[in-house]
Amino acid sequence: MEVIPEVREFNSDKVSGYDRAKEVKEFDETKTGVKGLVDSGVLKIPKFFIHPQESLQNSKDTSNACLQVPVIDLEGFEGCRRAEIIDGMRAASGMWGFFQVVHHGVPARLLDEMLKGVHRFHEQPKEVRAEWYSRDSKQLVRYFCNGDLLVNKDAANWRDTLAFNFQDSQLDKELIPEVCRQVVSEYIEHMITLKKILAELLSEALGLQSDYLDSIGCMETESLLCHYYPACPEPDLTLGATKHADPSFLTILLQDSVGGLQVLHQNHWVDVPSLQGALVINIGDFIQLISNDKFRSVEHRVLVGGEPRVSVACLFYPSSTNRFTQYAPAKELLTEKNPPRYRATHLSEFMSYFKSRGLDGNSNLSPFKL
Repeated sequence: MEVIPEVREFNSDKVSGYDRAKEVKEFDETKTGVKGLVDSGVLKIPKFFIHPQESLQNSKDTSNACLQVPVIDLEGFEGCRRAEIIDGMRAASGMWGFFQVVHHGVPARLLDEMLKGVHRFHEQPKEVRAEWYSRDSKQLVRYFCNGDLLVNKDAANWRDTLAFNFQDSQLDKELIPEVCRQVVSEYIEHMITLKKILAELLSEALGLQSDYLDSIGCMETESLLCHYYPACPEPDLTLGATKHADPSFLTILLQDSVGGLQVLHQNHWVDVPSLQGALVINIGDFIQLISNDKFRSVEHRVLVGGEPRVSVACLFYPSSTNRFTQYAPAKELLTEKNPPRYRATHLSEFMSYFKSRGLDGNSNLSPFKL
């Protein structure tokens, strides 16, 4: 019952005299993120982190046991199991937009080391982290709290991020923080290899040539986001990531064993459980557009709790030469009964729209529907 007054106070800033912009500015200028708040010993989270009740509804609802995110075993994808694997991906991408993969070729050792590397960076002294803090999205390596903090007027997320931009799969190794340099360099190479495998399988799952996604240069740049969700003193008032869909073509996610990721399926929030050695795959907005809604980019969110959580999201985007290339529903998938549902758009236009509004819970694809 105590949640309601706090949320109402947050939603009536003009009446209460609360200056959100001032508090956000002061917080951002510390350059230490949410982890800085936790390290300072806060027992009450700042008001701009408090989410309205409707966003928090069913935060404990993991639906029912019969709703489970599909798990696909990639072992044998080059041989006799290829058709079975493609069928599984087609069903999962069309119904869920999310699935987990095992036997994907990324060593379990590397997965563990990558998670440890994220912990090492975010748990450094605040003065060290602050040196990497930046709101300049053109900076290839940067540390920040909420990419849309200064744009989005809605509640902020209880999350800090270390981001790497591998433009055309390239990034000078010396730009990577030394505390995680080696593991990040090794991890991204495996992500690029796995992406090529997934691109082939998803192309075939769409009924297209296996090299279709590769041929249109839509997944040649990687954005590696190393998220840290500090332990929260009031987890029932906030979220680690509000409801959103990814503006990428495809996302490969590594998560730790803490849990908190949920996907919206059949109007239920369904937990995406941590499976030892598994990676989470989710369809991005651009594949939904190219597939003409055959595959779905679905909304998901992250809950926070009493212990820190880390995850590593690798989002795939077009190459630099294709930044202004027009992407539209694949002509091979269109018929008289299945006309295009979206107009053509390019990455620059799409991301400009996405960044102008932040994670506001609405579909990124709506303005591009015909």
